[in-house]
Amino acid sequence: MTDLIDKRPNFYGFGGLDRSAHVREREGWLEELLERPDTRLVLVWRTRSFVLEVAEAAPRAALLLVSEHRHLVAQAEAVAFLGEFEGVAHVALDLSPLEETDLLNILAAHGAFTDLRRIGPLLERFDGSLLAYARGLLWWHQRHRFCGVCGHPTASVKGGHQRSCTNQSCKAPHFPRTDPAVIMLVHDGERCLLGRQKIWPEGMYSTLAGFVEPGETLEEAVAREVWEESGIHVRKVRYHSSQPWPFPSSLMLGFHAEAKSFDIVRNDDELGDAQWYTADDLAGFAALGKFLPRRDSIARRLVQDWVETVRPDLYDAVDAVPSAYPVRTT
Repeated sequence: MTDLIDKRPNFYGFGGLDRSAHVREREGWLEELLERPDTRLVLVWRTRSFVLEVAEAAPRAALLLVSEHRHLVAQAEAVAFLGEFEGVAHVALDLSPLEETDLLNILAAHGAFTDLRRIGPLLERFDGSLLAYARGLLWWHQRHRFCGVCGHPTASVKGGHQRSCTNQSCKAPHFPRTDPAVIMLVHDGERCLLGRQKIWPEGMYSTLAGFVEPGETLEEAVAREVWEESGIHVRKVRYHSSQPWPFPSSLMLGFHAEAKSFDIVRNDDELGDAQWYTADDLAGFAALGKFLPRRDSIARRLVQDWVETVRPDLYDAVDAVPSAYPVRTT
């Protein structure tokens, strides 16, 4: 599947899962899957993912056999078919109604729940994309238990990929929501524009980003967000790549863009700071007590790919700059 793009894929995508969307229409299909002894359960609890972490080994998704843990299905707040991998079905369960002590008693021998962002860059590609998919889909279920049209309860159908209003006079269908957001590395050839939000850890700088508004093209969203946050006007907006970002429910659409104005007029309501940085500046970030975006983010990828283009000799130095959100390394 990675031959769909001509560059290294971003984290949380291209895991190789066959989503088997064609089978979701079949009545009773999900129940059939849950009767297969080899079906794997992908657990989520209050947005945390179930993983196995062992010293001196990379963390991995803790996938449970339904034949050994069928009781969890009955306790789940939402159940959703994710897809098949090498012929084995994977089904997500939201165990949020359970108390943490109950989970420890049931699952302590198999793994633990943790924030996916804490270990994301260390996961094998399939595991990372699977856990991200489960987290995003189950978040949607949590937020759409009631109909946005009439307010009545909704019910999960089509293997967890639709919720339908239970009000017989309404029956409105609701589908999983993904919020498109543009994220862009603005440059003038020699320098790139990075900013920081006031709530971020001290010293952290990243690319600019924002949500796409109704009636707006992606290129227009890039230009608007950059101008609103920094007062910089851009041109030649060029698509780079995309990344599912289920924190909670975004699709990040990455771009590089050229600056056509250079004086920063920062919007203090949007940013705590914004500066131009050369590749040399970025290579020395750590010495200045500054950090780059987290390693599992497309923001980091946009910065490092730009450095590779303008100063390939500095790529390794920039790659070594830490994030303000370190992942588990032992």
